[in-house]
Amino acid sequence: MSSPQEKRRVVITGYGMITPSGRSADETFDNCSRGISGIDYIKSFDTTGLPCRIAGEVDDTWIDEFESRTDQRLKKFSSRGLRLMRIATAEAAGRAGLDSIRDRAHIGVSLGSHGDNMPVEDMQFILRFYREDGTWDMKGLLGAGGYPYLNFFRRKADAAASLLAVFFDCKGPLLSIASACAAGSQAIGEAACLIRDGKSPVMIAGGCEATINFSGMTGFILLKALCEKYSEPQKASRPFDRRRGGFVMSEGAGALVLEDMEYACARGARILGELKGYGSSADAYRITDTHPKGLGAVIAMKAALDDAGVMPGDIDYINAHGTSTVQNDLTETRAIQEVFGERAREIPVSSNKSMLGHTIAAAGPIECILTLMGINRSLILPTINYESRDPKCNLDYVPNEARHREHSLVLSNSFGFGGQNACLCVGRFPQ
Repeated sequence: MSSPQEKRRVVITGYGMITPSGRSADETFDNCSRGISGIDYIKSFDTTGLPCRIAGEVDDTWIDEFESRTDQRLKKFSSRGLRLMRIATAEAAGRAGLDSIRDRAHIGVSLGSHGDNMPVEDMQFILRFYREDGTWDMKGLLGAGGYPYLNFFRRKADAAASLLAVFFDCKGPLLSIASACAAGSQAIGEAACLIRDGKSPVMIAGGCEATINFSGMTGFILLKALCEKYSEPQKASRPFDRRRGGFVMSEGAGALVLEDMEYACARGARILGELKGYGSSADAYRITDTHPKGLGAVIAMKAALDDAGVMPGDIDYINAHGTSTVQNDLTETRAIQEVFGERAREIPVSSNKSMLGHTIAAAGPIECILTLMGINRSLILPTINYESRDPKCNLDYVPNEARHREHSLVLSNSFGFGGQNACLCVGRFPQ
């Protein structure tokens, strides 16, 4: 291990994901490299009357297939998001060979997650115990046949991280982060900080989200955040395009295995990349709007560059937050221009959300993994549905088709609703 005075290097030895576009990282990347969208009409509940009836749903058969061959003793405690996270983590842990680590106190968990939204059925059930005089039948609500405590447990933001540690026997540090769209990237960044500080040599880090139900969709519709005008579902998410009109809700999970480089080398792990820098910030502006000049995003990107010890001129590509909302895409463009100056127009910038939709807490980890895979395959994923140029968004957004290009050092942005920001700097690891 490095001495306390030296800065430990954090490497990536495993990754995994499940998204609307694939049951694994390879399947998702391959579909995205062909510009295939995972967005479609919602099938999981009746959307009659909703102005937005599309989303990126994970195929239930993929979940059932995984669960049919694994231990499901704790399934009743697990939210849908955690069920997705377990699939992503199993892929990442297998790729990293975590089973070979005997001392499980060497492995920690850092997870971005928000728990389940309350389904309509639960709301209806609880209201059965509300009396006409405005009081509650607490004996009935809390007694036998009352509200199931497991339904409450699955909605706790910290439950997924705790159960993930149980599933994979991780007895090191445990973090649960709930910071909207920045949660997954912050979970990765904070995990890296623990490794650098010598608190844990290995961390499973990532995020999960499964909020495609009536209450989840209605909340974002009320906030006027979702796309409500689209000719077909696959064309609804159009980051940086002049005709963009809101993001598309999605679900999924992404997991990375981060390790102290010396620890990974000592156990003979294959190193897939390096997490070189992490920046985090708050807009401190409004809870429903990002700063119009993207000042929080600027702070996060500059902090990630500083943490990595690199200059803006060293960055080869930016995986944008790119939500397809009028506000985010413009402010993110402005922030990139502020950080990179005249060179901003020379750097390829693309948004995976054009194909995957917005997976909220899972977005940062999924996009970080796709970025790393792109580095190792010399392929930059496209921004699909880019048809009408917005003169205010004037960068190179890698329109519609993937681009074969060598690149070694990248930024991956995650800017949360409410002004929570995170930026990861990921680099190629020389073999």
